[in-house]
Amino acid sequence: MSCLRVAVALLWLLLLNYNIPASSAVQLTTDFGEPAVSAGKDVVESFNFDGQRRTVLVHLPRSHDLSKRLPLVLVLHGGGGSYKYAVKMTGMSSKADKEGFIVAYPNGTGRYGWFIRTWNAGDCCGYAQKHRIDDLAFIRALIERLTAEYAVDKRKVYLAGFSNGAMMAYELGCELSEQLAAIAVVGGSMTGRERLPARPLPVIILHGSADDHVPYEGGPGKLAKWGYPVNRASVASAVSFWVKRDGCSPEALKIAGAASEHRKYSGGLDGSEVELYTLKGAGHAWPGGRRAWFGADRPSSEISATDKIWEFFARH
Repeated sequence: MSCLRVAVALLWLLLLNYNIPASSAVQLTTDFGEPAVSAGKDVVESFNFDGQRRTVLVHLPRSHDLSKRLPLVLVLHGGGGSYKYAVKMTGMSSKADKEGFIVAYPNGTGRYGWFIRTWNAGDCCGYAQKHRIDDLAFIRALIERLTAEYAVDKRKVYLAGFSNGAMMAYELGCELSEQLAAIAVVGGSMTGRERLPARPLPVIILHGSADDHVPYEGGPGKLAKWGYPVNRASVASAVSFWVKRDGCSPEALKIAGAASEHRKYSGGLDGSEVELYTLKGAGHAWPGGRRAWFGADRPSSEISATDKIWEFFARH
């Protein structure tokens, strides 16, 4: 029975990852040339970077005034996923249409260029980590290209990630703090060996207390047997790291919900702050979102991660 479930899961991954272009998207093969982009459309762009063919989906809000510079939010999918997962799971494109910002969903790398894509967040995960893919340089270059190609406000470039993508978000927050206005981390963790960011950076963290893929208390998750060495630090450790770096008050404002706890550490340098949402009893999922595939944990309905993340970003 377990073998059948594994086979079905792999087939599902194949179906979701293989057919990259969405029906509403334009497939480009130029190196970020000059696409014919109109507001409200998704554009899939492919380009060569460091010997790899990389792909990103860019969504412009429907009400977009092409002459106005807008915030940019990058969303990193989880391990084994793709931008399709991120679009479906987060609903960030719909939020962008309502609030007026640009969203970019880059793909990680995988075997054959598309199979089980991951990000190299140092000690995790999969293909990207094993082959030492320089995702730090890729995201840095991607930000530079997108801000040059689209009408982006360079002061308002944000990054959010889930799972392996959230681990990558932590890495990028430490290494690219001067290019980012804030980061959001959902179901991610730190190694405990990261370098201090060059400047204070606002951070919002959302994590399920019953997450057994990336455990709330740290340590190896259930995916370790699949070759994902998620033996990392606890959520509390990550919060402490950012509170200290940002110079926030160690005393948090605590707000209890029916199935959540919200802690806000304010008073940081340059207006920075750290927020933590703990979803009680929730697993490894994007709160308020959709399951990326049938075998994924059910998201908590207590809050909408997408709403909370944009509210946080909009303040910074």
